[in-house]
Amino acid sequence: MRLPFLRHAMPMLLAALLLGACHGKDEAAQAGGSTPQAALQASIDLLKAGDFDRLWKHALPPADYANLRADWSLQQRDARPISAADRARFHEAMQKLGGPDAAARLYAELQPKLAAMEQQYKDQLPMLVSVGEAMLKSAVAQSRTLSEAQKTQADGVLDVLLPWARQTPWFDQARAQQAVGVAVATARQLDLKDPDQLHAMDFDATMGKYAVAWGGLKRLLAIYGLSVDDTLDSVKLTPLSNDNGHAVVKIDYTLLGKPLSTEATLVQENGRWYSEDLLQNARQSHRQLQQAATASAPASAGSAVTKD
Repeated sequence: MRLPFLRHAMPMLLAALLLGACHGKDEAAQAGGSTPQAALQASIDLLKAGDFDRLWKHALPPADYANLRADWSLQQRDARPISAADRARFHEAMQKLGGPDAAARLYAELQPKLAAMEQQYKDQLPMLVSVGEAMLKSAVAQSRTLSEAQKTQADGVLDVLLPWARQTPWFDQARAQQAVGVAVATARQLDLKDPDQLHAMDFDATMGKYAVAWGGLKRLLAIYGLSVDDTLDSVKLTPLSNDNGHAVVKIDYTLLGKPLSTEATLVQENGRWYSEDLLQNARQSHRQLQQAATASAPASAGSAVTKD
């Protein structure tokens, strides 16, 4: 992904959408929602469908969505050249995933490795997860971008996901075979011939590839017992306040059978409702990108001057 805002905001957007739903519905193609609840519900519908272009169009006011698309083109223009090593790794991966009988061949390669890894790491896995837990919780606690409420919510999610990671049979042969099949099917559906194709894709084409990858990720997680759609379907939303263009909602949901809750703030602009955090993040990213482009312009202009 070339746009810093998308790289950093996509996890935040997905997390926010995993936590939001309601009973009212708006037309998903509209920007924002007529109510805070309707805004979240339309986002849930688009996320489940993997319609990321319309998701961003709905989640941002029209001017901010236009900036997002323009910033994407700017980042694409300034993308880092593809190295020979990157190109070689890409072609090797695509040949393995897209060749004849790819699923069978990859599983045949993976099967003995899984058995060896199970012998080597099965007893160590709980300790490794515990180390990861300490690192993740430390990162959350020290984050300068998360609010205290967001830190509390992140800790709650980690308290559910980490026990799942300890108990999940990662070395199970049957599940591994299913996972390989999903990976191969997803790679074929992505239909990426070379890394230059990634650089050449416009915003709309890239959002389409995101949709394919998102669908594959959901299927992979489901194989190991984590259903994203079940979490989305479990959400219950209770409005807490709505005053002077700001609304706060309580969000109750179930993750891996464990009940969790958080709160979200939405703001009203031109009669429509949007996530306050997402809107602030989008605008900050746009400002930073414009400032960087302005700062580099004199240098670029100077380098083009030649002496007589």
